[in-house]
Amino acid sequence: MLDRLQAVADRYEKLSELLCDPDIASDPKRLRDFSKEQSDLQPSYEAYTEYKQVLEQLDDAKVMQGEKLDDEMREMVKMEIEELTERRDQLEEHIRVLMLPKDPNDDKNVIVEIRGAAGGDEAALFAYELYRMYSKYADSQGWRVELMEFRESDLGGFKEVIFMVAGKGAYSKLKFESGAHRVQRIPVTESGGRIHTSTSTVAVMPEVEEVEVEILDKDIRIDTFCSSGAGGQSVNTTKSAVRVLHVPTGIMATCQDGKSQNENKAKALQVLRARIYDIRRQEEEAKYAGERKSKVGTGDRSERIRTYNFPQSRVTDHRIGLTLHKLDSVMNGDLDEVINALTLTAQTELLEKENLA
Repeated sequence: MLDRLQAVADRYEKLSELLCDPDIASDPKRLRDFSKEQSDLQPSYEAYTEYKQVLEQLDDAKVMQGEKLDDEMREMVKMEIEELTERRDQLEEHIRVLMLPKDPNDDKNVIVEIRGAAGGDEAALFAYELYRMYSKYADSQGWRVELMEFRESDLGGFKEVIFMVAGKGAYSKLKFESGAHRVQRIPVTESGGRIHTSTSTVAVMPEVEEVEVEILDKDIRIDTFCSSGAGGQSVNTTKSAVRVLHVPTGIMATCQDGKSQNENKAKALQVLRARIYDIRRQEEEAKYAGERKSKVGTGDRSERIRTYNFPQSRVTDHRIGLTLHKLDSVMNGDLDEVINALTLTAQTELLEKENLA
């Protein structure tokens, strides 16, 4: 591990030199690439720098402990050794996590699709509440939410909503949210006061650049039609809504929320690329289905991952056995405890695999 860390430190310092080079500074692409690489390496570099300092201080303290000291000084040195040893162990654990293989998508923006599933209008209402929950969580992280497409239900919920969450680390935080979310409560449509169970599905996909998924013009069919939702005076008067079909895969994306046909086409292609990439990624992961399954689940859309029980104000994530009795807080975007627990479980799983390798 120390050899790997030293290589990281050497690269970080080399990047510092490169970023001061006038030739690099005048080349926007190289400047951006090197700056991002250094930013990615910075946590490991800083942890390694502190780790080396702690080891040096610990060695000095142990040397001092062997010298002739009065009782007071000996006790002080003993306490220092204990504190430094504890900090060394903390840093070693932190560094092991930092050195785990990184998901190449972690820093990307995400496209999120939420759909009402089992439960009709109640499922659609819950889909809207999930959209609101993720929007509030995004606000707390300083991310930007862009609504891309939605279909409302008669009661004001979402039969389907597609939106982008833009911000550093968005995928790393939200990638475990894919799956079926179950709600248990008395629906507004239920006069008898009985508790019903409904589900909404969530799909979280990394935003994909054009170079990552190439969509050829000959492989797509584009249809235009009049918008049917919010959009001002152009609604139902101009064919600004766009539907794009990727013929080889049969995957389709629609957008009508933008103000122009070109804007809607760009958004639809953005969603289409993400869906194609997601399908390919799932196919790759399926090849390794025989390997040990991660405790945070496969991300399968049909997999029930979480239950929101309103009568008992309880949220349970079934993948890791986590139960929280603060439903109102969670529905208002306080997802840190859940997401941190899922991330820790994933990291622990990776550490176990690294130790077995």
